Amino acid sequence: MKPLTLGTAGHIDHGKSALIRALTGVDTDRLPEERARGISIELGYASLSLPSGRQLSVVDVPGHERFVRTMVAGATGIDLFLMTIAADDGVMPQTREHAAVLRALGVSIGVVAVTKSDLAEPDLALIEASELLPDSEAVAVSARTGAGLEELRAALDRACVTVASRADADAAARLHVDRIFTIKGAGTVVTGTLWSGEIGRGDEILVLPQGRRARVRGVQVHDQALDRAPAGQRVAVNLTGTAVGEIARGDVLVAGDCDLRPTYRIDAELEFQPGAEAEHSERVQIHHGTREAPARLAWLGGRFWQVRLEQPLIAAAGDHMVVRRIAPPDTLGGGRVLDPAPRRHGPSREGLARLERLARGEAPEPSGRALTVPGTPAKPAPENRAAPALSGAAHELERRLREAGVEPPLDSELDAADLAALREAGRAVRVSKTLHYHADVLAAVRARLVALAGRSGGSVTLAQLRDELATSRKFAQALLEHFDAEKVTIRRGDEHVLRRGVTHRGG
Repeated sequence: MKPLTLGTAGHIDHGKSALIRALTGVDTDRLPEERARGISIELGYASLSLPSGRQLSVVDVPGHERFVRTMVAGATGIDLFLMTIAADDGVMPQTREHAAVLRALGVSIGVVAVTKSDLAEPDLALIEASELLPDSEAVAVSARTGAGLEELRAALDRACVTVASRADADAAARLHVDRIFTIKGAGTVVTGTLWSGEIGRGDEILVLPQGRRARVRGVQVHDQALDRAPAGQRVAVNLTGTAVGEIARGDVLVAGDCDLRPTYRIDAELEFQPGAEAEHSERVQIHHGTREAPARLAWLGGRFWQVRLEQPLIAAAGDHMVVRRIAPPDTLGGGRVLDPAPRRHGPSREGLARLERLARGEAPEPSGRALTVPGTPAKPAPENRAAPALSGAAHELERRLREAGVEPPLDSELDAADLAALREAGRAVRVSKTLHYHADVLAAVRARLVALAGRSGGSVTLAQLRDELATSRKFAQALLEHFDAEKVTIRRGDEHVLRRGVTHRGG
């Protein structure tokens, strides 16, 4: 039986850790603060034996809304879930958010445990469970009395039959680090869920994003030493050639010959929760593996977006990620990585066709990317192709945009095909989800913004740019958000600070 990893989910105080303790005999709340407060704060781990003889790696996550970031880090490597819903509470806010995280990560198979069934009748909670997760079997249990635990183990066994193990995939080793510590006489040890490939004694590995090389002294799975550990389970890796202070949670171990590299841009297929749709140029938090990074979302059309990261991620095509609002924190949705290192681009017909091919799993066309040095972000080679010829109608639209200056018409008032042609030719630039500016106008605004910042101590406010351009707040705000996304400025409170090295001509 190939390895699988099970992740818990559910609202705080719905009995996740108590249930895992009853199933495995392991108390996953190992920190003194967790035991004193009676809540999970960090990720916990255990090994669960099922009636079939299958062993599951278990990742137990916190349920408090303050620790959703930790929950996401634990859930990113799981193959199936164990959702807890307390019989005396029913579905609660974090139940729904954890379900949204699981959907974003593509984890659709699991079992619902209606806990505390010795304290209240479970019937209503079982109905709510079937409404929230209609494809999952639900079992009433009590961690205190042991009622329903055997039925729960059997349900988990049935769910495992339908899950493909990561060990079946032919891929290079990749482990997202969630713990680092030192063992006397052994040295540096890191743990995480092995997403793909195998790790074994003597392997040369690469620590990303630093690009540091190290060697594997030994591996363990749930305290048992192995020569080689296959993907789909929790693995502890003893490393030589790197100190504890040289590796951190969120780093990634990959095989020494793996071509994965850090990236600051990702083309992705995203789906958002109803009423939580993101806006073009919105700043969000991206969660991938055990790492997270703030980013701007650039809309490419339909369900496709370019994620422009402020800190690097180590992503591969097909990976899932979660998109969360920064303030107030909330899960907006998530989706799949289509291209982990694209060139910077906006929406176009050609681009949409390419993304549709990637979403269908078809091979991408050659991109002409430059080779990268380990530990450095991918920097694609620029594309050199002639600008497409414009129709008379497109030329008219170009003139209209140029004459409109800093107050262009809404996209809904313009012909979409002509606008796409102008954008492809580099004569129109998307500034927000509803506005395009002529490229020359935008370049002139950029120059005035830089000059204004120079006169104002290195930063500008929305009101200052509005007055400088003699326009309305709406247009000034769209422009500032665009230049923030383009890394001309960075927002700090009410001010937009000119980034170091930015000049009138570029940078």
